[in-house]
Amino acid sequence: MESSNVVFDDTRLKSNDHEEEVIFSDGSPLEEVVVSPIVGTSNVNNNDTQPIDRVPLLDSKEPAPWVRKLHDKEDIIGEVNEGVRTRRQLANLISYTCYTSQIEPKKVEEALNDEFWVLAMQEELNQFERNEVWTLVPRPKTTNVIGTKWIFRNKSDEDGNIVRNKARLVTQGYSQIEGIDFEETFAPVARLESIRLLLSIFCVHKFKLHQMDVKSAFLNGFLQEEVFVEQPKGFMDAHHPNHVYRLKKALYGLKQAPRAWYERLTQFLVDNNYTRGSVDKTLFIKRDNDELFIAQIYVDDIVFGSTNNTKVQQFVDVMSLEFEMSLVGELSYFLGLQIRQMHDGIFITQANMLRT
Repeated sequence: MESSNVVFDDTRLKSNDHEEEVIFSDGSPLEEVVVSPIVGTSNVNNNDTQPIDRVPLLDSKEPAPWVRKLHDKEDIIGEVNEGVRTRRQLANLISYTCYTSQIEPKKVEEALNDEFWVLAMQEELNQFERNEVWTLVPRPKTTNVIGTKWIFRNKSDEDGNIVRNKARLVTQGYSQIEGIDFEETFAPVARLESIRLLLSIFCVHKFKLHQMDVKSAFLNGFLQEEVFVEQPKGFMDAHHPNHVYRLKKALYGLKQAPRAWYERLTQFLVDNNYTRGSVDKTLFIKRDNDELFIAQIYVDDIVFGSTNNTKVQQFVDVMSLEFEMSLVGELSYFLGLQIRQMHDGIFITQANMLRT
């Protein structure tokens, strides 16, 4: 439930020669009092029959004896149409606290004793199954087998509330051998200056920017090399504890993983008639007569928008059919920037960084 919170600035009282009608909080009129710009006590001559020209100061514990009937629009502090979200924020905070762990474990043993982190690890391995990332095979005798490691991170929203426990299984890429386990590793990413330029362009043309996140993006990249990894700690196969996994797709931690994902995403967008930028290789454009669609890629985060909302929905539908998406919506938080898009401009802040 949302409510509107309206605050009036009563310090801006009008200075007029005529009397302003004032009423008590109980509704009875006060005809003998004239409101002036200065509030305070006054010396009153007992023989003076003129009305009192000042409102006496009251004890702060008592309610105000008068209430103004009308308020000018410029006296309103804040946005009238913007609801107060305090209650909703409190409800979300309680929900996050009940269904997420507030502690980041340092060791696998600690995570295995926390039900929330066990669920997070199971979700990560379920992603592997859905994306057909690997196959369990006997351990090769003459091939390098790369170790694996669990990484635990709490994900926060723009207000700093922990909203999700993320367990990620990564490889120990430092043990890879160049020329055998990997070759090309470079993958371009968008510069922050490009993101700011994109924000300014969309602000000038007055259309909204949106964002989406590809869930476990690196698991979608195809590998050209034959790579073997150890089974993850805590989730060993009971029947084949000495087996290893042969990778079909990339894992986080592999040196070639960012490049494999970038090539997969680029090929998919080009096949769907999106044109890659000639200078910025992370910028994709699609033109249709006078309509323009722009998407900027930063690893697994995508910022996009169009002059036509239909093009935006088409892009979301196309991406959702190929990849598992999350955080689809209006751009509000990106690379540490809190972004608020308004009808007459864009407000960017990093207040959350000050709190941390």
